[in-house]
Amino acid sequence: MRNLINFIKKHYYFFLFIALQAIAILLLIQSSHYHRSFWINSTNYISGSMYQRYSNIEEYFALKKINKSLIDHNKKLIKQTPYSFLKTDQNIFEFNDTLYKRQYTYINAKVINNSINRRNNYLTLNKGRSHGVDVDMGVITPSGVIGIVKNVSSNFSSVISLLHTDVRISAKIKKNNHIGTLIWNSPNYRKVSMVDIPPHVNVEIGDTIATSGFSTIFPENIPIGLVSNYDIKRGENFLTIDVELFQDFNNLYNVFVIKNLFGKEQKELEEETIKEAVSW
Repeated sequence: MRNLINFIKKHYYFFLFIALQAIAILLLIQSSHYHRSFWINSTNYISGSMYQRYSNIEEYFALKKINKSLIDHNKKLIKQTPYSFLKTDQNIFEFNDTLYKRQYTYINAKVINNSINRRNNYLTLNKGRSHGVDVDMGVITPSGVIGIVKNVSSNFSSVISLLHTDVRISAKIKKNNHIGTLIWNSPNYRKVSMVDIPPHVNVEIGDTIATSGFSTIFPENIPIGLVSNYDIKRGENFLTIDVELFQDFNNLYNVFVIKNLFGKEQKELEEETIKEAVSW
């Protein structure tokens, strides 16, 4: 305390000068409309800038909560899309709609490991068997197909990426429903190829490619990409279509794992049919 008093005494004239300057500025602001307006605008700018910085900091720390809210909202929206339901024709009248039965449910997951620069690429998700994830489930984002679950542990799952040379996805040209097979045979992680398309099929650059629904893994009409080029390669009788993917695989964070509630029933029926055909 004594040091503080000595410091003030030593610099008495300086503090007196500051006080007089403050009084002079205050009197100037009060007596002059121009200076008063300038002062108010300046203080508003400073306080506004401080509030904006505070808001930005607060918003940054709230990003996790906002992101989770968006994921939950996307999950609800996807669950309401037509391809999440199986159309039936039951003559039963109930309070709930009996014309459509839910066929697909979705498990949101986070990508914790991903590769795009290998010949065969994989992803790792932070959800596993304890969360309802199982082998051969499809993985998507709102922007398109990501891959298929390959292995599952209690809390994690590995996914064969669409960017894998062994992956074959049944897809279609959305405008005319012609079916083909989607493969990745390019070093470009933003492009895949669609093969097995007959040459008479009407296809144009800019056409949308989507899932065909001809599997128990992916629902119909999940978007995949746009046609960027097409031709018939030498020695082949079918079109090869270059597809530019909607989803950037170098920017994967949140995904949805698809559970087909009727998948097991459909697969068992198809396997039984194949066995019977072989025995004929």
